[in-house]
Amino acid sequence: MRVATALLVGLGLTASGPFALAQTSTPAPTTAAPRAPAFDYLGTLHAETGARTVVENGPQGTRTIVQVVGGRFEGPRVKASVQMPAGDWITNRADRSFRLDVRLTLKTDDGALILVTYNGIGQTTDAGASLRTAPLFETGDSRYVWLTRLQAVGVGERVGTTVKYDIYALK
Repeated sequence: MRVATALLVGLGLTASGPFALAQTSTPAPTTAAPRAPAFDYLGTLHAETGARTVVENGPQGTRTIVQVVGGRFEGPRVKASVQMPAGDWITNRADRSFRLDVRLTLKTDDGALILVTYNGIGQTTDAGASLRTAPLFETGDSRYVWLTRLQAVGVGERVGTTVKYDIYALK
């Protein structure tokens, strides 16, 4: 018993047993919040939507396929028109939001073709819809290959048949 008592005293424990050990533990070190991402403005995409096809009650939910019939992308380094065909394969979700799945091609004013694909989330608003997206760009044109190496985010809205996104590259 003396050995056990001496051992407990030597370890700084008291008769309260394991609770003493918990009380003597040091608090976890505090860490600074991670640095927020920075963004570069790429441009604004304006698009006009056309016909809609609705496929109701499928295994993934109700799908709405929306034609994109035209539009324009204007930014400091890219100026382009939306080419046909283009569209959005929307999935209406149970929580009343919807998932965007867009594919479109931009033809720049200097003749390059850029495929733009993006997924995102939309929510219906009184004015139309609030939209958040994550565009990716594909091109083989050396003047715009820089686009293929970045991840973009888009913040936009739909009012009537007009969709507008401000698109930013994550730094």
